[in-house]
Amino acid sequence: MSALISVILPVFIVLGFGYVARWRGYFGDSAVDGLMKFAQGFAIPCLLFRAIADLDLGQEFDLALLATFYTGALAGFVAGTLGARFVFARSWEDSVAIGFCGLFSNSLLLGLPITERAYGPDALTANFAIISVHAPFCYLVGISTMEIVRARGQTLAALPGKIGRAIFSNALIIGIALGFAVNLTGLPLPVVLTDALDLIIRAALPAALFGLGGVLYRYRPEGDMRTILFIVAVSLVLHPAIVWGLGRQTGLSTDAFRSAVITAGMAPGINAYLFANMYGAARRVAASAVLIGTAGSILTAAVLLTLLP
Repeated sequence: MSALISVILPVFIVLGFGYVARWRGYFGDSAVDGLMKFAQGFAIPCLLFRAIADLDLGQEFDLALLATFYTGALAGFVAGTLGARFVFARSWEDSVAIGFCGLFSNSLLLGLPITERAYGPDALTANFAIISVHAPFCYLVGISTMEIVRARGQTLAALPGKIGRAIFSNALIIGIALGFAVNLTGLPLPVVLTDALDLIIRAALPAALFGLGGVLYRYRPEGDMRTILFIVAVSLVLHPAIVWGLGRQTGLSTDAFRSAVITAGMAPGINAYLFANMYGAARRVAASAVLIGTAGSILTAAVLLTLLP
């Protein structure tokens, strides 16, 4: 438990600094928006670019592992979207943003370090396989669905073009695509460029978390708690339960099974808020689900680590 706290507590401290800075007026709403734009539009895409460019794609890419994990993720997306729409009577746009929270677990900031602390660095092969396609898969599902619901009543002929433009104008997707291009071509990057990218990357997660703290002050839970707790339950209970069941059926190796279940059991990642912010939909629910879900991950991670082989 102390190891889990040491992983998760720093996240809360940075979030807390952002929250207090906004609460005490040291950081205004425009500053918070600017910081989130830097994180979402520049720093995190650079982080994803470097991670994909340096990834060893020859590692064990187990199709059963990916099918198991992403079937659970899709189930979380469907449950979150339909629950928000038909149980909580949210608009379709809000419902898709809430469903995205159930789709996008925190594979990088929580899943990776918890798996490493529990089982060692040699157990991370499956984590890296999941992470390498995580953002492209989730954004493809989320953006496609959002553009479809926003296009209701319009001609469908223009829909593929709208979805394509929305996906490939997304800075996160561009960063990932460029990372794959460099990886597959073996294109060497000048040291001066990688050093510059590394400077930006070191600011990515702290800036995003600090900015999210300011966002949480703006979008404090006010009448949305039932919806927030619902999507937290989808993320922390439904997703890992489905992955556990499917992983047993498909006969995943012990390491792959552990990585898939732990990653599935993590809270919604910060990209859940970034997606909601991108469309201006359900931002209060997404921001609060990240915070409350991260706190809940302390308990669910402890339970999963106790139950896993």
